[in-house]
Amino acid sequence: MTTTEKQFAQTITEHKSTIYTVCYMFSKDADEVNDLFQETLVNLWRGFDGFEQRSDIRTWIYRVALNTCISIDRKKRRSPSVALSMDINLFEDRDEDTKQVDMLHQRISRLKPFDRAIVLLWLENLSYEEIGQIVGISTKNVSVRLFRIKEQLKQM
Repeated sequence: MTTTEKQFAQTITEHKSTIYTVCYMFSKDADEVNDLFQETLVNLWRGFDGFEQRSDIRTWIYRVALNTCISIDRKKRRSPSVALSMDINLFEDRDEDTKQVDMLHQRISRLKPFDRAIVLLWLENLSYEEIGQIVGISTKNVSVRLFRIKEQLKQM
């Protein structure tokens, strides 16, 4: 294993939960989360040598993961597919907390991809400044967008 491969493996190990969180917000099932995760890993690997460390590695990983998920989401919307289902999930948890989390996830998934990304980063407790750096907008714009997104979620 080369030094680059070792560094990449270490970076992925440290930030795996971040990548999974982003993928989860753009998916509807575990298989899709895994597909998004794999695609994100491919894109991270492709850009790993070119990462110039002008920003924090975590910020770069968020950007790559968000851009990957948004691109795949756009492609999916252009050519919708029919999902096959067993009509039952034997692992489904139906307590009140799970229902609320499911409802929030459903509402967030109805947002536009860019707004979904902002909410995801906010739910990850990132500062408005960090969110702005990741998505490429000003801190003030993050504040305004979050206010509008919260209002939109209340209306759903």
